[in-house]
Amino acid sequence: MDTAARRQFLQQAGSGLFLLGLGVRPALALSESDAAVGIRTALEQGAVAAVSLLGRNDGFLANPRVRIELPGYLKDAAKLLKATGQGRRVDELITAMNRAAEAAVPEARALLVNAVKSMSVEDGLQILRGGDDAATRFFESKTRTPLSAKFLPIVSRATERVALADKYNAVAGKAAGLGLVRGVDANIQQYVTGRALDGLYLVIGEEEKKIRQDPVASGSAILKKVFGGR
Repeated sequence: MDTAARRQFLQQAGSGLFLLGLGVRPALALSESDAAVGIRTALEQGAVAAVSLLGRNDGFLANPRVRIELPGYLKDAAKLLKATGQGRRVDELITAMNRAAEAAVPEARALLVNAVKSMSVEDGLQILRGGDDAATRFFESKTRTPLSAKFLPIVSRATERVALADKYNAVAGKAAGLGLVRGVDANIQQYVTGRALDGLYLVIGEEEKKIRQDPVASGSAILKKVFGGR
């Protein structure tokens, strides 16, 4: 076999091994470009679905997977308040925290979609080869910091309407000093912002798993091609 023929054979073999490593049928002749397009499609579809699910009335409050509760010691203290007939005020605060998260999440859509569009082929292949939370980790690494900056003022405006917000910060600050509440949870605005982002990435991850497990249901030809042989 001459040098040119040997090089062509190795390239073809390498491509076949690459595809097998991704768990994709070689018969599909999936290129790196196709894989990247498929991942971008999956990410955008998952991100938009997550924003739609959470960024609406009761998106957080009525969803036990992402509902924002009081942290640590404050949750235990709230139980005592409820036992003494002050549950309404506690419920008001919890509702306000979740409403704040629901108001903030729609702001994530543009940043998430832009993160997908700026994704490199290598990013896409790493996500394809990664585990079920690979997309979540990608989004978090690219968007958590800018989304925190976008969410915080929205959360602040929403929580300022509740009289208990200032009391939360005062009590949580003391509790943090005693090690009863994490320092990052001692400010209601920052706490809700962090929990809103946690919930968003959680739901994006769940949407990604659905697409990986049942690409046919997505209705997208490229997703069927990328994930159909996995």
